[in-house]
Amino acid sequence: PAIAGGEHVLVSAPTGSGKTLAAFLWALDRLSADEQPAERTSGGTRVVYVSPLKALAYDIERNLRVPLRGIGAERVRVGIRTGDTPQRERAAMVRNPPDILITTPESLYLILTSQARHMLSGVEAVIVDEIHAVAHSKRGSHLALTLERLEAQARADRPSASAARKAGVQRIGLSATQSPL
Repeated sequence: PAIAGGEHVLVSAPTGSGKTLAAFLWALDRLSADEQPAERTSGGTRVVYVSPLKALAYDIERNLRVPLRGIGAERVRVGIRTGDTPQRERAAMVRNPPDILITTPESLYLILTSQARHMLSGVEAVIVDEIHAVAHSKRGSHLALTLERLEAQARADRPSASAARKAGVQRIGLSATQSPL
């Protein structure tokens, strides 16, 4: 309910308990409900999934396509951007941004410092997986600054009267169970 209500959320639960699915369910429902791309707030990326592990990012991308087919939402586009993404795919992504972007902290930073940052102007939510793996490090500090830049980019091109502008980008953190929380 907190995720569906647009609140910032930290989900902490054991590995394999469905944290990632819980974070994505509302987004898939909202994105699949849009009948026409023109109904979207910006026509660009609306959900960003950040994984500190490149291999995990590829697993998520693969595991999202099956539920999208299952609910008949094939038109919801999923894209992946890591350091290994070829230049022609990066350029194509800028021209036709995915609804859901799966990326790493470093690649998100690079997108935000390039001309490609405009594809992130319509972002409504960011899901940060394995947050416990980076929160205590320099990489986590860098990611925190990158998330602030994402917030600024998402607010930059929205109309001032928009309710989404006032609410900002929803942040959903996913963490394995650990103590202390």
